[in-house]
Amino acid sequence: MYKKIFFLLAILPNFIVAQNTIKGTFTPAEQFKFAFLYHVTADTSIFVDNTDISEDGSFVFNLKKNQAPGTYRIVYAQPQDEYNFDLLYNNEDIELTFDLEKGLEFVTSDENKLWISYNNSMSMIGQSLNAFYTSGGKKQRDFKKIIEILKTTQSEFEKAAEGKLVLNFITASQPYIPENLIDAKTFTENAKNNYFKHINFGNPILQNSNFLIEATLNYVFNFVDNDDKNASYITNINTVEKAIGNNPKVKKILLEILWSQFAIEEDEPVANHIANAYLLAIAKAANDTELVNDLNYFKNASVGNIGPDFEIIIYDEEGEATTKKMHELEEANNYLVVFWSTTCSHCLEEIPELHKLVKTLDKDQLKVIAIALDEDRYRWKDMTYKFPEFYHVFGEGKWDNPIGDSYNVKATPSYFVLDKNKKIINKPYNFKAFEDYFKTLHQPKKEIEEGPSKKE
Repeated sequence: MYKKIFFLLAILPNFIVAQNTIKGTFTPAEQFKFAFLYHVTADTSIFVDNTDISEDGSFVFNLKKNQAPGTYRIVYAQPQDEYNFDLLYNNEDIELTFDLEKGLEFVTSDENKLWISYNNSMSMIGQSLNAFYTSGGKKQRDFKKIIEILKTTQSEFEKAAEGKLVLNFITASQPYIPENLIDAKTFTENAKNNYFKHINFGNPILQNSNFLIEATLNYVFNFVDNDDKNASYITNINTVEKAIGNNPKVKKILLEILWSQFAIEEDEPVANHIANAYLLAIAKAANDTELVNDLNYFKNASVGNIGPDFEIIIYDEEGEATTKKMHELEEANNYLVVFWSTTCSHCLEEIPELHKLVKTLDKDQLKVIAIALDEDRYRWKDMTYKFPEFYHVFGEGKWDNPIGDSYNVKATPSYFVLDKNKKIINKPYNFKAFEDYFKTLHQPKKEIEEGPSKKE
């Protein structure tokens, strides 16, 4: 009796202090110096630990015994959002290898091995389906064989994942499984219609991972009619919003990510649809002033909108100053609002070229308003004398300037072409793009329709 009690007392301390580890090896070792571990949540990543990477590329994270299960992210370089990979942790030791060429592999981890195996198996079945349709397959027997493998594979992986964290991801990934042979177009349409059938946007395990983000992006960008991409994007976004349901936090995160994707690509119709139809109201309800401003700035500086107004100090030949609003100008058929900086190398190359072009034009063709997002007023003033054909505005504060903000300027130089009514009609990428576009504005209509005449 006493021996048994002693035995229990002897092993109890070991049981209490037992903890799991995440360890592995980076290759090539010399390119890795450190690693950070984060616990992924719906709207952020919580720092857990950091470690140095040894000369042989090895590393280890010692987790606390009460470390919560979930999705974790290992960051191995800067910027963090680019150099990282995710893994599932559920109270088990994990060993992995990460090679810059071969990618991520797990030596030990039931959760992660199962998830990778599932995705590889589904990918192979998808390739078989593509090969079937590509070859014009019309045999019911061959089709049913592939579908039976698909059905069995899904079922077997769900059974293998019972009691594991990965089950949430496997069940949410269940593909569309038809009963009988259908053509490729119908298969794609049905797969699209059933895409969100098994995804529960209210599942906290899915929320605290990249799964919902990746699923949403795949749906929006993969089911697209190439003849009218924007219409497809908008339809898909509306479907996503409906599928998310009454999950305001998740809806805000996913729609903001989608908006950012289209905003970065300057796809204004789609980005502004997301903002106007959904995201502006969500941001206001969440008191997210920064997001509200970003959405409005982007929308106000979009092609088709009237350019935001601002004041210009205009000097006559006698040096007398008059302050005018940009909207009050009635000098030209087109206006070019260009944001630049005295310390921007691209600006210092392009602004002189722009001034040279303006000097060749009639006064009523174009008026340039050059806004310097700058901090050194004296240096700016000296440089303005080199460009007397422009109206000049000092955008004090550089990136913290209300005019630059209102035009959603993220880089210099930035160009905005306005018509005589101050409506934004084009946003060229650089001076060359502006020059090419401006030529089309002043090319005779007949020549535009027929193309330039060929010399005999």
